[in-house]
Amino acid sequence: IFLGNLTYYKQISDRSSWSTSLKYFSLGNIQFNEFIGGTIVDQGQERPSELTLDLSYTLKLSEHFSLAVAGRYIRSDLRIATDADNSSANTLGIDIAGFYESASFQMGATNSIFRAGFNTSNIGPRLNYDIGGQKSFIPTNLKLGFGFDFLYDDANTLGIYTEFNKLLVPTPVAVYDEAGVFLGYRQPDIDFLRGIFTSFNDAPGGGAEELSEITAAIGFEYSFQNAFSLRTGYFNESKEKGSRRYLTLGAGFDLNFMTIDISYLFSTSNVRNPLENTIRFSLALDLESPATPIPTE
Repeated sequence: IFLGNLTYYKQISDRSSWSTSLKYFSLGNIQFNEFIGGTIVDQGQERPSELTLDLSYTLKLSEHFSLAVAGRYIRSDLRIATDADNSSANTLGIDIAGFYESASFQMGATNSIFRAGFNTSNIGPRLNYDIGGQKSFIPTNLKLGFGFDFLYDDANTLGIYTEFNKLLVPTPVAVYDEAGVFLGYRQPDIDFLRGIFTSFNDAPGGGAEELSEITAAIGFEYSFQNAFSLRTGYFNESKEKGSRRYLTLGAGFDLNFMTIDISYLFSTSNVRNPLENTIRFSLALDLESPATPIPTE
């Protein structure tokens, strides 16, 4: 399995910037087997992959609010069957995001900063893998988040942040044949815009089930002199909607021209997480950081 991402951004002025990114994901070689367990010799392997190419523009509309829009080309090559009609699928997606950051204000005896943001991502037409077959919705998402930074003094800062996420695709419906035999679940055959609005009120269990489709996360970060950080957070998803639940711990070190981040994930669910019990490292280099001046007599 391989995941690669390449990003470039350029600041146009004090109020605007543009960026582009390329992301590639491969599931590796998949071996096809027969139902009885034998390996299929002809067309016995595939290498499913997905690729996205983004272009975005960001504009600071006021001293405290910014807005961004992105366009995305999506190519999905998930051929995991030997059907000759199964082919790569292509579509386009749009992201719309906004971010607000307040001026410093007094909350009790502590200076504070409030931040809030939203991101509606992957708004676009459905994918079609099979000629004349069922189309698949791309994962349109709505994210809302907000948080506070508490500035105790020049050296110590505590941040508390929350995020809520809702998948904006319609709920799959049960399908039966003419004899009433259950055939499985299938997404309704409607366009993507109607699917977005339908996703808010189509859960079979009504409002309670609609609320269970929203994932929630909370995070904390303590920072000392903008050089050392400790972080922790928790992510929660309903047991009936995927049951992803995990706790994360992390730390960060800022060494002028280099930033190092470390994180570890503990799953608290019976459903295993691909990142469970793994340590992740991130290294960022500032190639334009001014060099330390050499003392002269």
